[in-house]
Amino acid sequence: MRCQHIRDTSPDRVAAGARVFLGILFLMTGLMKLFIPMLADAFIGQLAAADMPLQELSRWLVPIFEVVVGAMLLKGFHARLSAVVVLGLMTVATYVHLIVEDPTLFPLQPTAPIIPGVVIVLAVFVLVRGGGAGSMDLKSQ
Repeated sequence: MRCQHIRDTSPDRVAAGARVFLGILFLMTGLMKLFIPMLADAFIGQLAAADMPLQELSRWLVPIFEVVVGAMLLKGFHARLSAVVVLGLMTVATYVHLIVEDPTLFPLQPTAPIIPGVVIVLAVFVLVRGGGAGSMDLKSQ
């Protein structure tokens, strides 16, 4: 069975804008968690404060997933699949924001799950509309 229809999209510029915004956001946040000690420490603190399982593994895998999904979104390569990954990451992020009460663990964002909520809305949009204009998904049709 072929799953080519997952990549179906139109030259929609709004979808492309949402996709590119999410791509930049995830690429940047993943790289910052990997290479900026203050943000890596905050992320590790969030994992510990939320009592997340597999914290040491998550400390590395989550930022790597963020970088990969960010790059995929920027290219528009399997944008819907990337949006599903984003939804999973942001569901966990929403939980962390609701559980963790220490504002010092959220140095660049509010403690309320505002950013995860906005990202979820954008990811659902990309999931519904596809990669849009300029995406590799569109070029593969």
